[in-house]
Amino acid sequence: MPPDRATTPISVTSKRPLISRLCRYAAIRPDDFHQVGTQRKAKVASLGAVLLTGYSKKSETAAAESNKVRVGYIGLTCEASIFSAVENGYFKDEGLDVELSKCDWKNYKDTLALGGYDITQHLVMYFLKPIEQGFDVKFTGGIHTGCLRIQAAANSGIHSVEDLRGKRIGVPGMGTPPFVYSNRVLKCHGIVGSREIEWKVFPVGELGLAIDKGEVDAVADSEPIGSMLLTSSKVRNVADQAADEGYKDEYCCEVIANGKWLAANPKTAAAATRALLKGAKRVQTNPAAAAQMSVDKKYLASNPKLNAIARSKLRYIPSVSRAEASVKRATEEMIAAGMLAPNTNVAELAKHAFAHLDGVTDEWIEKTEVKTVAGGHTLPPRDVVTVANIAASKVDTTCCAKPVATN
Repeated sequence: MPPDRATTPISVTSKRPLISRLCRYAAIRPDDFHQVGTQRKAKVASLGAVLLTGYSKKSETAAAESNKVRVGYIGLTCEASIFSAVENGYFKDEGLDVELSKCDWKNYKDTLALGGYDITQHLVMYFLKPIEQGFDVKFTGGIHTGCLRIQAAANSGIHSVEDLRGKRIGVPGMGTPPFVYSNRVLKCHGIVGSREIEWKVFPVGELGLAIDKGEVDAVADSEPIGSMLLTSSKVRNVADQAADEGYKDEYCCEVIANGKWLAANPKTAAAATRALLKGAKRVQTNPAAAAQMSVDKKYLASNPKLNAIARSKLRYIPSVSRAEASVKRATEEMIAAGMLAPNTNVAELAKHAFAHLDGVTDEWIEKTEVKTVAGGHTLPPRDVVTVANIAASKVDTTCCAKPVATN
């Protein structure tokens, strides 16, 4: 009796001649193939056609990838790398048909995990807890650093992180990136945020007012709020992700993709990642031009000068190795600060959270060139008058919070 045809696979790459294997499945001795009747030969031929067609279709399915990619965005200052990649044709250069998908901040993580869009750039610290809890999303490359800080009231006696013990810190929300960053920094200085700090939540645009009213001793914020508060002399920096050792080279935002989509479309995911990383390089080369473009193309409601000021604190230095290192460091410190489970294995979580893609390497990034735009690097002055005029526009373009314009 021949083997069970339903469970025994046929390897079309086997060294045994295919005709011999087909004969075996049709209960015919290979030596007798030329002696059997036409119907038996037809049976063998029919079986071969079915099997080969099935394997051919399977191979085609495995090889076929969609060149369409949906890129999620909210409309943030720091998403200029996404907008630059689209406007400068970097997705098209990679052979991709790109579609931008406008998302809401509060559902952003869930929408990506559930496949509402395919890829985006977003905050490492915002996704690590969901990844630990089973979200199937993957980081694939670093975009920019430097958007978070802790700032103390200028008239306070707080000059160091240690001075924050027992104080009140204003944050835009519990679990937000400024909150997570603050807890990491505090823990590294021996302060347990959950017990030794009084956290107070304010709308992001009212953090400065909370300082003025004496409702908090310090605030945790992001760009452009931090630069505006500094320029108006309301605060002094106590911890600065853009400048402090151990943090200045850590990515705030990285490329992140839906895991199932990436597994089914690895080449497309790699191409989309390259487009976004090239967009980041374009922003670093032409920050003022990128700020103007983001507003002109109506990607966000903002003032171009404020965009440029905020972006000057961010370093768009795309990388793969540093991006992976950032995931590991953030994981370690979030565990230490009690924001990830204490038994979380750093190496395993980092390996699960980061995907290395073909053609997405530090060497490729280094060799990639972008066009320099005349005047594209000229940034506006950070004088008090400029910032005050910008602030009067009542436009919130915080790097890590959804911008809201009011008239």
